[in-house]
Amino acid sequence: MINRRHLLAAGTLVALALRLPVPALAADEPIKVVASFSILGDMVQEVGGDRVRVTTLVGPDGDAHVWQPAPADARTVADADLVVMNGLGFEGWMDRLVQASGYDGPVAVATTGIAPRKMAEEEDHDHAGGDDHDHDHDHHHDGTDPHGWQSLTNARIYVHNVLEALIAADSDDKAAFEANAAAYLKKIDALDARIRAEIASVPAERRKVVTSHDAFGYFEAAYGVEFLAPVGVSTEAEASAGDVAKLIDQIRAEKIPAVFMENISDPRLLARIASETDATIGGTLYSDALSPADGPAATYLDMMDYNVRTLVAALRT
Repeated sequence: MINRRHLLAAGTLVALALRLPVPALAADEPIKVVASFSILGDMVQEVGGDRVRVTTLVGPDGDAHVWQPAPADARTVADADLVVMNGLGFEGWMDRLVQASGYDGPVAVATTGIAPRKMAEEEDHDHAGGDDHDHDHDHHHDGTDPHGWQSLTNARIYVHNVLEALIAADSDDKAAFEANAAAYLKKIDALDARIRAEIASVPAERRKVVTSHDAFGYFEAAYGVEFLAPVGVSTEAEASAGDVAKLIDQIRAEKIPAVFMENISDPRLLARIASETDATIGGTLYSDALSPADGPAATYLDMMDYNVRTLVAALRT
């Protein structure tokens, strides 16, 4: 592939030879990257630095499970130099959006190389709403948990994939991208160690919580906190009355100390569960989206740090 800066340089030489006005050096412009949702957009920005201009399709507090693209989003994708998505079935709308936009550039899948977590009960959750529930498109993950970013070990793989995609799109800025990625990975490693220490301070028998939907499976596997949820990996699934009753019985039997809201979910179901048990509402966790810039989870690392501090504060009491 011919680097775009080489093409621009060639065009400048032609302009000089013909004594035409030489345009501004567009080679200094950042590459245009479209990221599917806010967490991934932040990762791309960290690795790309000032050499990228990132547009995020599903923004802060947005729910990518149920998001529907608008015509303006197709135009945004069409104008991109690179598209970055999570994969693992998280963005069921992405293929249609790319096709509708006419974009034919590179699409990087950030979860490439991650060992997917399988959801043994996902089929049951998907069918909880009855036969008329829509199972054939956006929210169905074929039993695969797409929330890979909930483990900082996985985050290292995200960063590697983003780095490789940016270098492929703009090889002239390889050194800058690599330096940014190295600095970011150091921060990831430091936060990972801090999370493990914080979780270790909670007695093992108290490391059980309830959340709105099953978005924390990778966190559970990495850090040893058991998460229970009334619905599966998608917020578009619906919990049956039987599922909720079983969960309430389990909370009572196991004396689960806390339930947590999520920034992208309707809090009413968990409020009902908390009211019928001795569990307390431990606060709000950020699962599938960052907070707005003035919130406590404006970046991916802020989100992970805030979540663990919120969890530990509730579980210690």
